[in-house]
Amino acid sequence: MEHRQLGRSGLQISEVTYGNWLTHGETVAEGNALACVQAALDAGITTFDTADVYALGAAEELLGRALAGVRRSSLEITTKVCLPTGDGPNDQGLSRKHIMESCHASLRRLGTDYVDLYQAHRFDERVPLEETLIAFDDLVRQGKVLYLGVSEWTAPQIASALELAGQLGLRSRIVANQPQYNMLWRVIEPEVLPLCRREGIGQFVFQPLAQGVLTGKYLPGEQPPPGSRATAGGRAPRFIGRVLGQELLTRVQALRPLAEQAGLTMAQLAVAWTLNQDGVSSAIIGATRPEQVKENAAAAGVRLDAELLAAVDRVLGTLVDRDPSKTARLMDVDPAWQG
Repeated sequence: MEHRQLGRSGLQISEVTYGNWLTHGETVAEGNALACVQAALDAGITTFDTADVYALGAAEELLGRALAGVRRSSLEITTKVCLPTGDGPNDQGLSRKHIMESCHASLRRLGTDYVDLYQAHRFDERVPLEETLIAFDDLVRQGKVLYLGVSEWTAPQIASALELAGQLGLRSRIVANQPQYNMLWRVIEPEVLPLCRREGIGQFVFQPLAQGVLTGKYLPGEQPPPGSRATAGGRAPRFIGRVLGQELLTRVQALRPLAEQAGLTMAQLAVAWTLNQDGVSSAIIGATRPEQVKENAAAAGVRLDAELLAAVDRVLGTLVDRDPSKTARLMDVDPAWQG
């Protein structure tokens, strides 16, 4: 496993991060989840990503149990705050009250005194940005958070936060952005990526496999394979339903010869593709079985040549979405994508 610097910060994170959205506490039994975390550690993954909203805290709790006994300084643990974690009026958003209470709850569930990276899971239009930034800065000053990030923020939102932090004289600044990014969904390329490159903000991307579709296991004209995310319980089928259109699945199968020529599985090609994009610090993978972790982690360190990258673009063609207005609108996909 290779490591990269997170933006221009001093933090080193593993090229492949293990994340537990839609898995731990929701669709994967605890024994299997623990085995997946162990497989990640065995593969050299040191960075683990979660959020307070994942399975309403159960994902953080399970990750905390899975990492118990591992030397804390050898890990980078990241979590998030903003999305609803309860029914109360202050159980969501980026108010000082919710940030402080959510951070303390996350630390308890994870069984740690601090998180390496704390991220604003979405932008909150209802709360003054100054209030949010000062609350985050206070957590850094208290030693409960080491670095700050955002997830699914637009370029203007990120730029506003950077400017305001400077005006306020805050000691901490945004060093990470966690967007959805893969071969098909590239909405960060026109605006977010150029801004982040200039400002030294690393991309910590999720869904590099597009909910598993880029592994090639979903075949056009056939039912999803048993045990796949499309047949799982919980919310997983809703999200993967965005990318099960017949045209999309046909195009994805046309990527198989490219993966074979590179000596990679299709999953490895997809993860490696994200890691070969300028500005990307790490790709977050999820898994339901340990062997998936091992396969995906092997994409670390793979370098793809310009000819192969161009061939991927030719195969996917007009299905690639680069519309920056779709940032934070995960369900707003091209009709040709949908099953």
